[in-house]
Amino acid sequence: MPVVLYGCETWSLTFREKRRLRVFEKRVLRRIFWPKRDEITGEWRKLHNEDLNKLYSSPSIIQVITSRRMRWARHVARIGEKRGLYRVLVVEPEGKRLLGRSTYRWGDNIKMDFQEVGCKGMGLIDMS
Repeated sequence: MPVVLYGCETWSLTFREKRRLRVFEKRVLRRIFWPKRDEITGEWRKLHNEDLNKLYSSPSIIQVITSRRMRWARHVARIGEKRGLYRVLVVEPEGKRLLGRSTYRWGDNIKMDFQEVGCKGMGLIDMS
């Protein structure tokens, strides 16, 4: 997990990337826990997602990324206007994004993360 999640606080994930991370996590868990022998038929079978969730009770990789990203946003908000990093939370860029660039910015992902927690209708600094 530490190798996969290195620097995840600053990632701006799209839905496709989230799906790919979930698939990677399930693949790794299936590899760790191996196929199980069915008690009734005696045949080997792959573990389904429900079985993996029962065996591995830690939060999913997306939940870990979300919590780390929110923790980093709170840290950046506490820094204040003294540093340039604070502008990432406050300043809205002008113009259009270049063709092929991500439609989500880091600030957009932070807003969605805080809205999932229940902080709706507030500014990004207030949420942090």
